[in-house]
Amino acid sequence: MRLLAEVQAEFAAALRDPLLAAPANLVGPDAEHSPRRFAVYRNNVIVGLTKSLASSFPAVQRIVGEDFFEAMARSYVAAEPPRSPLLMDYGASFADFVARFEPAASLPYLADVARIERARREAYHAEDTTPLTADAFAGVGADEIPKLVFRLHPSLRLVRSRYAAQSVWEMNTGDGEVRPLDWSVGEDTLVLRPDMAVEVRKAPPGGADFVAALAAGAPLGQAAAEGAAADDRFDLAGNLAGLISAGAVVAFRPAEEGAVQ
Repeated sequence: MRLLAEVQAEFAAALRDPLLAAPANLVGPDAEHSPRRFAVYRNNVIVGLTKSLASSFPAVQRIVGEDFFEAMARSYVAAEPPRSPLLMDYGASFADFVARFEPAASLPYLADVARIERARREAYHAEDTTPLTADAFAGVGADEIPKLVFRLHPSLRLVRSRYAAQSVWEMNTGDGEVRPLDWSVGEDTLVLRPDMAVEVRKAPPGGADFVAALAAGAPLGQAAAEGAAADDRFDLAGNLAGLISAGAVVAFRPAEEGAVQ
């Protein structure tokens, strides 16, 4: 007698892949037509998941076209079943799949465009919290500022790309204007939802390394050093003011203490 886990695995695999036969010993009101009913159900599942991906990655679909996207999405559905009962969670690994999808190899920026779109969805559903304003730092001494450890907004996401992925995303969003791009210049993207709307910003020179260091818990001085090491155009004052004005900083504490200010 087969284990329940084996039966479930067979059913799930057949549900995602139309090339597989319907599971054996299906039970229904009419056993003769059970495989046909299963095929209808399977089609509904695949179509539902494919449409979910299309709604989550509209720029990717616009770039490659509906037919190509549907074929790519169906391949993803067959390889990656949902791991959460929440449909909004589906597609977390889609960008990595796109990066490996051989028919899309001629569009090396496509996976990073997908990462930006996924970051926007995650930011939209992230926890709400109140950002700090510049006034919150008024009482901090100049010699203490480099020792501060920041807590960044829960919605903040960083997408790094060797390509002009954010520009490509912008050109394929809404009424985005098509313009010439310098493909030799990569773009780092900050995604944030400090209030009701998700914002997509291009990180300034060295800004991605700076934000990544802050997010990892590095004190401001160390994060600034990493930003400067990444790009000699790094501007600490500009980057810090940009983060605060964007609502990306929600708390801070001295590096040697545990209490959040």
